[in-house]
Amino acid sequence: MLPPKMRAARMYDVGSEMVIEQVDTPQPEATDVIVKVNACNVVPNLGNVLKNWTTWFPQLPLPDLPATFGLDAAGTIAAVGSGVSDLQVGDRVYVNPARSCGSCGPCRSMKPIGCNAFVFQGYFGFTARAQETFDRYPWGGLCEYMAAPASAIVTLPDNVTCQQASRLGYTGTGYSALRKAGAGPNKTVMITGASGTLGLGTLLCALGMGVTRILAVARDKTLLEEVRQIAPQRIEIHSLLDGPVSPWALAKTDGEGVDVILNCLGPGAQPDQMLDELRALRRSGCFVNIGAVAAPVAIDVHTLMDRNQSFVGSAWFTTPEGQEMAEMIRGGTLDMSLFRQVSFPLERVNDVLNGIDSRHGGFSNFTIVPNPE
Repeated sequence: MLPPKMRAARMYDVGSEMVIEQVDTPQPEATDVIVKVNACNVVPNLGNVLKNWTTWFPQLPLPDLPATFGLDAAGTIAAVGSGVSDLQVGDRVYVNPARSCGSCGPCRSMKPIGCNAFVFQGYFGFTARAQETFDRYPWGGLCEYMAAPASAIVTLPDNVTCQQASRLGYTGTGYSALRKAGAGPNKTVMITGASGTLGLGTLLCALGMGVTRILAVARDKTLLEEVRQIAPQRIEIHSLLDGPVSPWALAKTDGEGVDVILNCLGPGAQPDQMLDELRALRRSGCFVNIGAVAAPVAIDVHTLMDRNQSFVGSAWFTTPEGQEMAEMIRGGTLDMSLFRQVSFPLERVNDVLNGIDSRHGGFSNFTIVPNPE
């Protein structure tokens, strides 16, 4: 039985602190499940969304306030709708926060990220239709119970905790990008921002997919060395403090260039950095942007054409891709135990948001635990 009320962290104004309130516990529609949240990941970008989003990216709407945020939740199914089969109360799951209308052309073509009503539940949307979807699924993961469609559920193996699994979101962004680029044992993959929250998860997926040569790029030399030690026979490192990346990457590949480049840098990264990376891309190579570089980038599209190169934007991942990652975890090829858990109760959500800048790069995994596992 679901309790009639639950605790939820709610934000009333952009930039204000969240308050913990008692609200009605959601009830499942026919094709929904209710998940008892055991862990909700707090990524660095959540602070940007809560404080600066309406100024930085006004075209990407937040849900109507007050709202409960929280992007990446994992927990235990507490109730299922009448039309749900195969998922059971007690199943341990990760909730993919990608939400779409379910009936438009892209949704019916199994391409939900192309939906005009697409949002990240508990985060932000992409079009003027976003509130339609927020109204259907108003609770993010910073609460005790949340509703989600059964189609968004990734079932978890026994060898991963909910706190570890709550990192699947940013990790899945990298996994989907690697799949789009055809990464594998026969490709050299370069990851910029490799020591950060997004970059480190991407690197772990590359290892799990069998990439045998990874060029890891970041600034912090100490963090980079920790990254290299994950698989020293497969990872080579370069600090941006030591100069541009393209001469180094070209030298490492005998002047041929890199097969796949994934840019995982944040909004403050400079456009010249991305242009430098592009110069390291080999003929017929693929550059995938999954970071958040906000400034315009003057790309030489003629050179891209002449060199038969691809420049791809990749946003998030699908639930089937999430289930593939769960199977990689089950089989031991994707190791989520490398993340250092830093967990807090729901009542300390503001402390977490104010202190996340003290993280140890992407190795730190900050989570809110509304219900201990």
